[in-house]
Parts: sequence; structure tokens; C-alpha cells
Amino acid sequence: MKELMYWNAISEAIAEEMARDEKVFVIGENVQESPFLATKGLVQQFGPERVMDAPLSELAIAGATVGAAMAGYRPVCDLTFADFIYCAADEVLMKAAQQYFIHNGEVGVPCVFLGVAGGGFGNGPEHSRIPAAMVMHNPGLKLAMPSNPYDAKGLMKAAIRDNNPVCFFFHKKCMPMKQAIPDEEYVIPLGQAEVKRSGTDVTVVATSYMVNLALEAAKQLEGKLSVEVIDPRTLVPLDMETIVASVKKTNRVVIIDEDTECCGVAAEIAQQINEQAFDYLDAPVSRLCAANSPIAGAAMEKYVIPQLPQVIKAIETAAGI
Repeated sequence: MKELMYWNAISEAIAEEMARDEKVFVIGENVQESPFLATKGLVQQFGPERVMDAPLSELAIAGATVGAAMAGYRPVCDLTFADFIYCAADEVLMKAAQQYFIHNGEVGVPCVFLGVAGGGFGNGPEHSRIPAAMVMHNPGLKLAMPSNPYDAKGLMKAAIRDNNPVCFFFHKKCMPMKQAIPDEEYVIPLGQAEVKRSGTDVTVVATSYMVNLALEAAKQLEGKLSVEVIDPRTLVPLDMETIVASVKKTNRVVIIDEDTECCGVAAEIAQQINEQAFDYLDAPVSRLCAANSPIAGAAMEKYVIPQLPQVIKAIETAAGI
């Protein structure tokens, strides 16, 4: 075992896949210097022909990625910020997501769209979003959102090997996290949730960095409430079987997500719970999300994005106390 930081786990996963398969390469904005460290050290290992800096045009970078993937490569496209997927929307949503269907399964687009996501640093509305619901809304894309280094490495390896386009959003607030990582290779299948903490009173389904807030809230509520925390790890595919099994046990659920509340990830999960486990609920499904507002900058950010006291209060309310 070895201890790796969150960003280092992602970088190591990419390096291992590049060494394993010469068709894997990285393209993006400043990937050779890697300001958010996910591609740090790769150019020294594999050279500029496989770790390519591109002009600052997300649409062009994504277009090159889609074309290379259709030609048989497995590119990792670093858009820097997940927010910039909006700039590349035509290539990601209209091209990458749909080519397989348009060509009757004869053309695949195996690629990864990588971006750092979320708030916590007051970076303002164009650099602090988690555009997860938009990805979920567009069939043909998969979506991974790891909450810790172990999951980040295993999910990245699965994303690169997948024959479909995968969006991989890693959270800024998770960057300093350290975790023991096995020396031997492992891959975490896309679509496999994990129960991060077992409990009997209320289920918390949390995404990305919110998983860590949920775990801290569960710790602080210990002795008062027994809280089960579930991390879907991927939102597409979404492992509803694990979520529903937990709801049937606890009979209460709160969903915590950093995407916008309106038409968001939490709304979709809540509806699926209502459809699949309504008779087991002792209270309505509740959700805590980012406000229906642009992400405010600097000190105002905390009024938009869920904070730990709100998470604790949401769990207590869902439990009826």
C-alpha cells in the first residue's frame, strides 16, 4: 500500500493506462504544466506527442478528441474546469454522445472529458459549477464523480477503458485528501455505488465532495442518529439498486448534491426512489443542493453551496427530529 493524494491518484491512473495502451493520449489546456495536477508529470514520461498542449478553445479540443476517438484512439481531454464543458457542448453533447447511435453501433467514441469541478475557493460563477445534471440529461455520456483518492484512481482507469465517452469531474476540495492505495492494479466498474458508512435511521445519498460532508455530519450525529451514507460514485450509470436497498432499510432519505436544485441530480434520484421504494418511505424524500442561483464568488459562495451545518440540519429534519 502507498499513500496518494487525490490528484496524484488520477495522474497515476492515466499514466498506467498510457503505459498499458499506446492509443491513450492526453490533450488539453496546459496539460504539460497541469495547474490542477491531474496530468502532472505525464509529459516527462510520455513526451509532448502523447501529452499535447492545445490552444485555449474548448470546442476545438473536444472536437479533436472526438475525431481521434472515432479513429481508434482513447484520448483524455482535459478541459481544465468542468464548467468549460458548456463551451464544448456541441462536440461533447451533440457529437461524442450521439455518434454510436447515429452510426448504428458501428462507430465508437471512447474518450474521457476531464475537468475540475465544484466550489470552495470563491472562484465565481464560471469556475465553480458541477454540471452533472446536464451530462445526465444527454444520453450516450457516462459520468464519474469520485469523492476520494482510492475511487478516483479506480474510476479513471475504468473511464479510459470504457468504449463510451465518459465525463470525469474531480472536486477541488478533494485535492489535498490522502488515502492508502494498493500497489496492485484495481479498476472500479462504472455504475457501482458504495456504502461509505452503514446506518439504520436515515439514508444519505451524497455526491462528489458532499460525501465527505455527509460522513462528517454522520460522525457528529453519532449517538443521536445512525446515518447510512451512500456514494453513487458514478451518476451514469446510476446504481439505484444499492440506493433503494438502503432506503428500504432506513425508510428515510436525504440527497445532498452540489449541482443546482432545480431539475438537478437530486431531483432525478428522488423521483427514482419515489418510483421504486415509495411504500417503504416514512417521510418525503428531501434534498439539499446548491441554490437556484449562479455560484457567487468570494465570501458569498457559502450562501449558495451546501455547508456542513446545513447538511446536519437536513439529516435531522429527514429523520424527524
